[in-house]
Amino acid sequence: MIPVGEFKSLGTELNSQFRILKPWWDVFSEYLCIAMLMIGVFGCTLQLTQDKIACLPIHFTSPTPEAINCSHILNYRENETSQGASVKPESPVIQEVFGRKNGLDIHQYVFINHFCYERDVHWYAKYFPYLVMIHTMIFMMASSFWFKFPGTSSKIDLFVAILTKCFDSPWTTRALNEVSEERREEKLGILRSNTITKDSIERRADEEESVGLLLRSSSVKSNPEKKNPEPQTTLSVLDKKEGEQAKALFEKVKKFRTHVEEADILYLMYVLQTSLKVLKFLIIIVYTAVLAQNIEIVVQCNVPRELTGFDVYCCNHNKAHLFSKLAYCYICFVGVYGLMCIYTLYWVFHRPLKEYSFDHVRLETGINDIPDMKNDFAFLLHLVDQYDALYSKRFAVFLSEVSESRLYQLNLNYEWPNKKLRTRLTKNYRDRLELHLLMLPGLPDTVFELPEVESLKLEQVNNVTIPAGVAKLDSLQELSLIYTPAKLQLSALNHLKEHLKVLRLTFENPEEIPVWMYTLHGLEELYISGPLTSELSKGATLESLRDLRALNLLSLRSNLRKIPPSVADVASQLQHLRIHNEGVKLQAFSSLKKLTTLVSLELSGCELERIPSAVFSLNSLQELDLKDNKLTTVEEILSLQHCRRLVMLRLWHNKITYIPEHISKLCTLETLDVSWNKLRKLPSRLFYCTKLRHLDVSHNQLTSLPPEVSILQGLQFFSAAFNSLETLPEELFSCKRLKTLVLGNNCLSSLSSRVSNLAQLVRLDIKGNRLESLPVEIGDCPLLRHSGLTVEGNLFDLLPSDVRKKLDRGKD
Repeated sequence: MIPVGEFKSLGTELNSQFRILKPWWDVFSEYLCIAMLMIGVFGCTLQLTQDKIACLPIHFTSPTPEAINCSHILNYRENETSQGASVKPESPVIQEVFGRKNGLDIHQYVFINHFCYERDVHWYAKYFPYLVMIHTMIFMMASSFWFKFPGTSSKIDLFVAILTKCFDSPWTTRALNEVSEERREEKLGILRSNTITKDSIERRADEEESVGLLLRSSSVKSNPEKKNPEPQTTLSVLDKKEGEQAKALFEKVKKFRTHVEEADILYLMYVLQTSLKVLKFLIIIVYTAVLAQNIEIVVQCNVPRELTGFDVYCCNHNKAHLFSKLAYCYICFVGVYGLMCIYTLYWVFHRPLKEYSFDHVRLETGINDIPDMKNDFAFLLHLVDQYDALYSKRFAVFLSEVSESRLYQLNLNYEWPNKKLRTRLTKNYRDRLELHLLMLPGLPDTVFELPEVESLKLEQVNNVTIPAGVAKLDSLQELSLIYTPAKLQLSALNHLKEHLKVLRLTFENPEEIPVWMYTLHGLEELYISGPLTSELSKGATLESLRDLRALNLLSLRSNLRKIPPSVADVASQLQHLRIHNEGVKLQAFSSLKKLTTLVSLELSGCELERIPSAVFSLNSLQELDLKDNKLTTVEEILSLQHCRRLVMLRLWHNKITYIPEHISKLCTLETLDVSWNKLRKLPSRLFYCTKLRHLDVSHNQLTSLPPEVSILQGLQFFSAAFNSLETLPEELFSCKRLKTLVLGNNCLSSLSSRVSNLAQLVRLDIKGNRLESLPVEIGDCPLLRHSGLTVEGNLFDLLPSDVRKKLDRGKD
């Protein structure tokens, strides 16, 4: 047996679960359906439990039975009584029948009752209660059709489940008020990255220093009327378990929004079922109004005379009077139900239900980044509003980036405690203690509990907000933001202005450049990597750098077509400029002439075919690096003599085929790198640059070296590796200050015994040649060790044992 409670749970569970998606008109329509169902049940009960009809024979007959009418017989009998027995009726057609007046038995009456009920009672009078039941069931099914349709039921179930969880979530009930209140308090002076300028930061810094100001924030509007109490924290609001549950709920909301906003099937199904109910209402009203009059109390029935001896019966429909009243009552209920359906269609088509805005929530909470909903998501929220607007208000927190980032922050602090972060501390190439965080959902607050951190590197970290706690990092000097847009509180900015020395930025969009970068007065080195130009304007997008008063190194790795004009803002103190282009030709150098204090210039990958003439006006220039360009000739190198302080020239990774003789005019040159070119020979005048200490001609096509190499008595580093040298000039070994000699991967067949003259030689690379042996004099190089000798192992083994011992001896 199935208990009745099982049926009860089916109805109550559905009604309870989806009640939030039923507006007042749907609820009222349900009550009307219940009333109509009660009418049908009452009618059906009467139909089944009582006699349907009672028939009596008429003692009159006529050749035309249609002439006999029960109402006419009544009138005839009244006339007959009033005129007396001798008076004959006026109509001889109707005659009274004489015979067995009361001789019918009970079975004949039962037969006649059933016969007349089935034959002469109108079908509407017989089946009216059943029609009411059927129509009411159709109305009830149509009202919940979209809850059961395969294309909509899963979405509705998921939405109701998520909405209920959001409403009852600990994050909503225990943290929403604090987040909203704090955001309202922080409305004062929130600056946007796309409108704010550094001048406005400076102007408002003194006024808003006590406020937790977020630069580049788009989450909260400004509200100067609010006072600013002490900032609150929600770190203790949720425990770890509750935080994880809320985080999982955020993910569900995101996925559901992505899935539901793509279509409007829920909206269409609701319109369809409402239209179906309106159509059903019109049909019922029309045919019921027409057929209700067929419910008659007295019904005339014609029966074959041979059955009972009477051919006309007058029957009384016992339920006709009650059914007539129920029918008109039913019409009234259906009429009200139809009006509700018509109002529903008016609401559906009159309101913009495919878009839902949380404007009222934004005004109350101050959270401005709650997104507007579209399509089915918007339609569901409109229905929820009709039930209780508090649901959508509390649900809005799960659509806000502010609230979501706050929750992620709490979970992030639990996931990255102080001890775990300390394991990430390493020394970088500058010997600074660096903390590198990669691909985190946010910046843990526990980072600011490590005062020993000198360099903070954030790579692909989302939702970064640097709070006032950064002031605890007294040793922090270097900050790297690699594909990490960051917001910065004003109090944190004031600290970084004085302490931050190095800033590295890597981004994909110029809009991601933080506006607070332009106000770092104490910044000494700025490294920017990312697109800085647009295809239309072909101009740099950097704003003014004039407030970076301590900046002495600027590195730009981008696709510049001209040097940004803003570089001229730091012309008075900038000493190092590095531009690394990525396959885009640098054409305009007008800003370069203003950098009179420039000491080092690097133009790499700029598609240069000649040395820019603007370089020749840099009187303070000491280092020039033109790596990875398209230089084929350097005839204009003579003009570099105007750079009287030039000590380093790097022309590596180009296509230079020869070096002009007048390179000797660069008398101050100490380092020359022409490696990775197409040189076939070196001019003898090159070696008249007597101050050269570092000379690199590797990876070329050289077959010989000029004997003038002996002029370079100060030469300490010389590399001619990866060429086609077959012999070496004996004069090379007259350069007694050589410390590094790299001759690997050539065609040398022997090494001169004069190598012993190189008393300061500490590294010798001759691997990859055609040597059959090494001179024993190699052991007479007092500073050369086996570890500094790069040669094939078999050649080293051929040396005498005493020579090998000399090379294997420990350091002095």
